Parts: sequence; C-alpha cells; structure tokens
Amino acid sequence: QVQLVESGGGLVQPGGSLRVSCAASETIRVFHLMGWYRQAPGKERELVATITPDGFAEYVDSMKERFTISRENAKNTIYLQIDNLKPEDTAVYYCNAHGIGRLRGMEYWGQGTQVTVSA
Repeated sequence: QVQLVESGGGLVQPGGSLRVSCAASETIRVFHLMGWYRQAPGKERELVATITPDGFAEYVDSMKERFTISRENAKNTIYLQIDNLKPEDTAVYYCNAHGIGRLRGMEYWGQGTQVTVSA
C-alpha cells in the first residue's frame, strides 16, 4: 500500500515562509505526476502546483509568485515552499500522486498538513 505523508505545517506569521514536505513510502519514480492541493475552511480543495518526474513544474496562475514545488528523488519526497505567507494561505495542504507502471490508474492522497497564517 503506497502512502504519502505530509509534514512541515504549522502556525506562521504573515510575511513568513514555510516549506511543507510529502514523503512517499516508496520511490516517487512510480508516479508520473505529483502535486500539491490545498483546502481552506469552507472552501473546495484547489490545485496549487504539479511536478513531473523530470522536475517540470506548473503552477496555478495565482500561485506562481510565492509558491515553489520541488522534488528530491533520493528521499522519495516532494516539497512546497511558500513565501510571503498571507492569512488567505491558511488551509490544509495535501500531497497528490498519480501512478505509472504497476500503479497505473491509481491516485494517492496524503492526510494533509495544516498551515495557519496569523499574527
């Protein structure tokens, strides 16, 4: 059973930075696309960014300036760096992955990590 485990969330002051991580239970080379979503209180889950196995990153237009997605294959981990945090960034951040090969057609989600931006 493939698992994704997020970490790194917490309480941050406006203007601060935070990096959340998503560690997979096996090599992330079994996923053809990984990404980060977020869900704010009372809102639907929304896409933040995705990253391909060769590191090509794409962002939702409104997220391009302050969000950076990256991956570290040796650690089976992807990251989301968030800079200049704003209160509206408060949300649960979820890791998502789509499998290839023996995991073809499978989609995985982590349990989420809470990011709260408040003074």
